[in-house]
Amino acid sequence: MDKPDTRSDAELLRLSLKRDESAFLLLYERLKHNIFRYSYFMTGSTFVAEEITQEVFITLLREGGKYRQEQADVAAFAFGIAKNFVRRIRRREHWFEPLPEENTNLVSDADSLAAQLVRNEVVDRVQMAVASLPLHYREAVVLCDLCELSYAEAATRLRCSVGTIRSRLNRARTILARKLKPLQGTRTVGLTGTEGCLI
Repeated sequence: MDKPDTRSDAELLRLSLKRDESAFLLLYERLKHNIFRYSYFMTGSTFVAEEITQEVFITLLREGGKYRQEQADVAAFAFGIAKNFVRRIRRREHWFEPLPEENTNLVSDADSLAAQLVRNEVVDRVQMAVASLPLHYREAVVLCDLCELSYAEAATRLRCSVGTIRSRLNRARTILARKLKPLQGTRTVGLTGTEGCLI
């Protein structure tokens, strides 16, 4: 059984910049999920999230020398890059793509089909409600509720206090509860609208 690699993200980035492919792949595996999730929930598009994730790692290789360990961890540095890409895309494109169909299996009976249709509608409504939040509330929800970062990690990435994160989350959840009130009574499976996380 292979031992888990205990090297820090900062060490992996340093080695990646020296063209160590195995270090880069390990760093990619550690960081890609949260970068993709953040990008996905901020843009509403799987395609755009994949593009942003790819661009973040290209930028890390190109500009990783600017990283300073005393200022933040590598994950926060990569998140800052992703946040900049999301901002650019949102300024350029003002569209919203509904949540794509994750389950492509054929449904065999009418009851399952009806349940799938209801689930899809719930997922779409939740996605649209999150997307309609003001940016600072949406970022807090995406990082804490959808990417499952701690309040401290989210505060680091958004460069604000933990108290600010708590306040934004409280307000965002109140807004979401109001927007999603018509769905009460519909069987839901959580904020993401899925049994688990998307990735």
